Amino acid sequence: MNISNIELGDKPVFLAPMEDVTDPSFRYICKYFGADMMYTEFIAADGLIRDASKSVAKLNIFDYERPIGIQIYGHEIAPMVEAAKLAEQANPDVIDINFGCPVRKIATRGAGSGMMQFPDKMIEMTRQIVNAVKIPVTVKTRLGWDENNKIIVELSERLQDVGIAAITIHGRTRSQLYKGEADWTLIGEVKKNQRMYIPVIGNGDIDNAAKAKKMFDDYGVDAIMVGRATYGQPWIFKSIKHYIKTNELLAEPTVAERVEIAKIHFKKSIEVKGERVGVLEMRRHLSCYFKGLPDFKETRLKLVTTNEPEKIIELLNFINEKYN
Repeated sequence: MNISNIELGDKPVFLAPMEDVTDPSFRYICKYFGADMMYTEFIAADGLIRDASKSVAKLNIFDYERPIGIQIYGHEIAPMVEAAKLAEQANPDVIDINFGCPVRKIATRGAGSGMMQFPDKMIEMTRQIVNAVKIPVTVKTRLGWDENNKIIVELSERLQDVGIAAITIHGRTRSQLYKGEADWTLIGEVKKNQRMYIPVIGNGDIDNAAKAKKMFDDYGVDAIMVGRATYGQPWIFKSIKHYIKTNELLAEPTVAERVEIAKIHFKKSIEVKGERVGVLEMRRHLSCYFKGLPDFKETRLKLVTTNEPEKIIELLNFINEKYN
C-alpha cells in the first residue's frame, strides 16, 4: 500500500492521532512495536496561527518516527489553509485533516466531525488545503453526522476528486461519539466503490489481533488504524502484525516485560518534555500498563500521585518484584 509516494507495505497498521496521548514519547514506544504510520496529536488551526506554545510544540517530529503525519482541525477555511502551510514547514510526510473528532467543544463549533453537517464547505476546505501544500493531504472522518445522515460513500468520492491521497474512516457517526459498536459495513462500501482508487483506512473498535485480521479480510481495507486500544498496550502493533502473518496469537507480555516497557516510555517522556511535565503527562499511561493486576489500587494511587522520577522507578521495580 502507498500513500502517494510513501510505501507502507502490505496491510499496514496505523496509530490514530489522539489528543494528550500521541505525544513524542508515546509515538516512540508505538514505533518500537511496529506502528507503520503515526500522527501527532491534533492541532488547532487557530492556535498554530497565533503561535500558541502548546500548538507549536505539537509540530515537533523526529526522523525515526517516519512516516508521520501532522493532523490539523478548524472550522474556517482560510485559517485551516494557513495552518496547513505552517505545519508543512515542520516537514511531515503528510498533512491530515481532522473531520472526525466528535468532542462537543470541537464538533459544535463546526470543526472535526462537526464539518459533516456542511459537506460542501468540507470539500472546499480540503480542495484549498490540497492546492496550498506540496506534500500529500489525507483526511480522517466518520460515517456522517447522525444515523439519518450517513454520507460517507458519496463524501469519500468527492474528497478523492479534490485531491486527497488517502482517507481514514471511523465506523461511527458523530452523534454516537464512542458508544455502541463501530459499523464497518459502510467502510467496506467505500472500499468496494469502483470509483475509489485512493487507499481506504478503517478505524473503530480494533482492540485485538484477531479483530484486526477480520477487518482486513471482511472489508478489504488497505490499512487499519488503532486508537484507544493502544492505551497501556502499545505492543498491539506487534501482536496484530504477527497474527496477520502467522494466524497465531502472541503471548501477552509478562509483568516484568511491561515494567521494562513502562520504564522506556517514562524515560522518553522526561527526555522530551523535562522532568515536571514528563512525569505529569505519563500518569495517564503508567497505571494502564498494569491494568488487571490484583490488589493494585494502592500502588496505582502512588503511580499517579508521585512526582519524583526516582520514586516512580522504585515503584515500577516494586511492581516487578511483587508480581513475579
